[in-house]
Amino acid sequence: MKKDFVRGMSHGVPIMLGYLSVSFGFGIMAVSNGLSALCASLISLTNVTSAGQAAGVDIIAAGGTLLEMVLVQITINLRYSLMALSLSQKLDKKFTTPHRLAASYGITDEIFAVCAAQEAPLTPAYMYGMIFVAVLGWVSGTAMGAAAGQLLPAAVSSAMGLVLYGMFIAIVIPPCKKEKGVLAVSLAAVVISLLFKYVFTAVSGGFAMIICAVAASLAGAWLFPVKDAQEGKE
Repeated sequence: MKKDFVRGMSHGVPIMLGYLSVSFGFGIMAVSNGLSALCASLISLTNVTSAGQAAGVDIIAAGGTLLEMVLVQITINLRYSLMALSLSQKLDKKFTTPHRLAASYGITDEIFAVCAAQEAPLTPAYMYGMIFVAVLGWVSGTAMGAAAGQLLPAAVSSAMGLVLYGMFIAIVIPPCKKEKGVLAVSLAAVVISLLFKYVFTAVSGGFAMIICAVAASLAGAWLFPVKDAQEGKE
């Protein structure tokens, strides 16, 4: 068990280093929207989701409702359920239901990618080690960013707050270059978002985000359906 935990920690170090820089940007963004450093750190500790946290802070800053918050988080974070279902096929027999529930807390895009690449069955100790290191980096980066946001000049804090959005752009651009469907969905989301920003201004930011995501995804599924593997062979 100890060996698996240490191995998980070693595999989580690269994730931790990446999380430090990204969550630093989130910490600055949270403080700039009126949240305290402690509140920002608690958000990172209890959520561990970059896009979800950024959207949540925007809703809080805009005075959105709980219904908006719930719907936005479901829309943005639904992918984690799919990742969990995929990893369930690789779990060791030691993964009882309590272990599954505990490990589900730390499933992120990066942790999923590393776990999915493992050939051996995933043990609870291995995932706990990786999650521990990754979450430590995520929360520490948030705390440092929040502290820096309170000390740095407003212009510098505003500029560094763009780090989080830079990560989102970096994630989207590569698949956009490879798949025209992804590019179309991304552009559609941008156009719809601009309409809500400058035309349909009565719609709150939270609901606008939900509509953008759902509408763009449905349009992409309709115009650029993914062919089934068997269909492709035929």
